[in-house]
Amino acid sequence: MFQETPIYSRLVAERGDIPAQVRGEADRIRRDLARVMPAPPTAPGPKIPPAAPAGHQNVLR
Repeated sequence: MFQETPIYSRLVAERGDIPAQVRGEADRIRRDLARVMPAPPTAPGPKIPPAAPAGHQNVLR
């Protein structure tokens, strides 16, 4: 696993544990978004693109 180096320990002491702060903020934002924008239900199976109108090719680019 991750072993702190002296320079990392010194940076954390001087500036704070920025990665931990970012993770905490990301978790808070994810919780807030889940509350106001629930994830849509997922349908089983692959997504199938709509059929192209007659006379047109349905080509992925």
